[in-house]
Amino acid sequence: MPSYTVTVATGSQWFAGTDDYIYLSLVGSTGCSERHLLDKAFYNDFERGAVDSYDVTVDEELGDIQLVKIEKRKYWLHDDWYLKYVTLKTPSGDYIEFPCYRWLTGEGEVVLRDGRAKLARDDQIHILKQHRRLELETRQKQYRWMEWNPGFPLSIDAKCHRDLPRDIQFDSEKGVDFVLNYSKAMENLFINRFMHMFQSSWSDFADFEKIFVKISNTISERVMNHWQEDLMFGYQFLNGCNPVLIRRCTELPAKLPVTTEMVECSLERQLTLEQEVEQGNIFIVDFELLDGIDANKTDPCTLQFLAAPICLLYKNLVNKMVPIAIQLNQVPGDENPIFFPSDSKYDWLLAKIWVRSSDFHIHQTITHLLRTHLVSEVFGIAMYRQLPAVHPVFKLLVAHVRFTIAINTKAREQLICEYGLFDKANATGGGGHVQMVQKAMQELTYTSLCFPEAIKARGMDSTKDIPYYFYRDDGLLVWEAIRAFTADVVGIYYESDQVVEEDPELQAFVKDVYVYGMRGRKASGFPKSIKTREQLSEYLTVVIFTASAQHAAVNFGQYDWCSWIPNAPPTMRAPPPSAKGVVTIEQIVDTLPDRGRSCWHLGAVWALSQFQENELFLGMYPEEHFIEKPVKEAMARFRKNLDGIVSVIAERNKNKKLPYYYLSPDRIPNSVAI
Repeated sequence: MPSYTVTVATGSQWFAGTDDYIYLSLVGSTGCSERHLLDKAFYNDFERGAVDSYDVTVDEELGDIQLVKIEKRKYWLHDDWYLKYVTLKTPSGDYIEFPCYRWLTGEGEVVLRDGRAKLARDDQIHILKQHRRLELETRQKQYRWMEWNPGFPLSIDAKCHRDLPRDIQFDSEKGVDFVLNYSKAMENLFINRFMHMFQSSWSDFADFEKIFVKISNTISERVMNHWQEDLMFGYQFLNGCNPVLIRRCTELPAKLPVTTEMVECSLERQLTLEQEVEQGNIFIVDFELLDGIDANKTDPCTLQFLAAPICLLYKNLVNKMVPIAIQLNQVPGDENPIFFPSDSKYDWLLAKIWVRSSDFHIHQTITHLLRTHLVSEVFGIAMYRQLPAVHPVFKLLVAHVRFTIAINTKAREQLICEYGLFDKANATGGGGHVQMVQKAMQELTYTSLCFPEAIKARGMDSTKDIPYYFYRDDGLLVWEAIRAFTADVVGIYYESDQVVEEDPELQAFVKDVYVYGMRGRKASGFPKSIKTREQLSEYLTVVIFTASAQHAAVNFGQYDWCSWIPNAPPTMRAPPPSAKGVVTIEQIVDTLPDRGRSCWHLGAVWALSQFQENELFLGMYPEEHFIEKPVKEAMARFRKNLDGIVSVIAERNKNKKLPYYYLSPDRIPNSVAI
């Protein structure tokens, strides 16, 4: 009688093993086996991290093995099990791999296909077509779209983390408990002793060091020492944690009535302001999105305020960015003066602090939350709903949506919900952050997620004109490495544009993103369908780059740049000044966040800047969803390209007082998971 050797690998994460009964059935081209209990006498099967082998004898020839069915039945109590893969050695000596990488819960079962990636058109056998269809039908019941707030991208239909399908939950929910993590961070930073003085102001700038000095590092310490300088202020628009707003100014806006006489002392080329604009030396950051946003009113004891500044920057003779004019609200007028470096020290300093605070709000809610977290969740939900596990695009993307839906669900549960942690310290809490996302969604476009095009659209693409824009330089290297990798994978499975166009599952995935994620908004420019291999490669690059590199660039520098509170105030307790010459140091300190909000803010930026335990970085694919040699070779080339980028960035950063490393591939996690 034919005999098969079955090897079963159990996951190595916590609680991956099981004591339940595990049964296996084989489905072949000429017959099906009976159900076999996988059990060895006097042996603890399916322990965490174990690889167990069993001999399975069948009554008759089964032909080519098409499916492996694994069933889990209760032994004592329900015991979840994480199955990595099954390997089958056939009677003829061939080895067949069946990747799984899924949880079996309750009286669970899973039907696996071998690891070769297949498009729908490759499946001609009825049982394989049926398996493909049933998998998607099941997933579409599990992964349902939901509107969390009007105007938001749709998200997963789950009220809390434990409502999610087990396969996309965190291994340990405790590890991503925001309340726990922020409290732990404040404890680790020795700042919880200030929390009882929640409403009280700090004495002066030096007083902020009481909560800062315990965790100083090179960048944050340098920020603390140099935050008042114009050069440090300008540098952050290029290489801080929100390097996506600055754009070349091609025409001075009417709402910022600045003249040459007003900024003459800042211009170094003996040109008029208009001539400087023509030569490409003037840059602008406009926080128009904040105009009309409601400030946080959740704490009746503390009034909080927002502004919508416009900041003009100048590229000086040594190609460094410096601010030359700041207007704190959008409509010019006597009570909305324009501030200049030539004004009194504290007038100019407070104007810059207002810009830094506004930058923090746009960064947290739009650059970070909307444009990485929520967008990546859309790609993840659409992938699970429309692409079966055997599809090459599923195999490619699954590592890049790992834990993304879970972290966002947790954020909706604890962080950005009504009365959530976001309300505690941020001026845009209490609903302002929701209004911001609703406004920003009207401007979210597909091309703005294509890194090279986004840089070019802001007029920031010239390395000669703007030589110190490391976010651009490193981002383009990583984008190109990902694009080359996706082009390789697309080339392996799609031999022509026609195959792309005729792939119903791929088209359904792209359509799901457009219709539900982007709410069918034509102006978003998100494709409704994909017609060529080149388009597909770019689309996959957008998905992977957004989840990995873009998120890393705007997330992991938060402690570096935002821990010195005056450099990134999460709230302001007095309105923007409406006149010049009246600002004092005492007034600035009373405007900055109080002790309690400063502590919450510091705990938040510390917790958000930490990598996950067992983090997987770009190019790491420990789950072997792909088994074919050409794809494994493409992955090896990808890793080699990324290693080269790591070396280039390390060499550039040598001896730099402010190294830029957020886009070094060895610091870019594969997915949005924090």
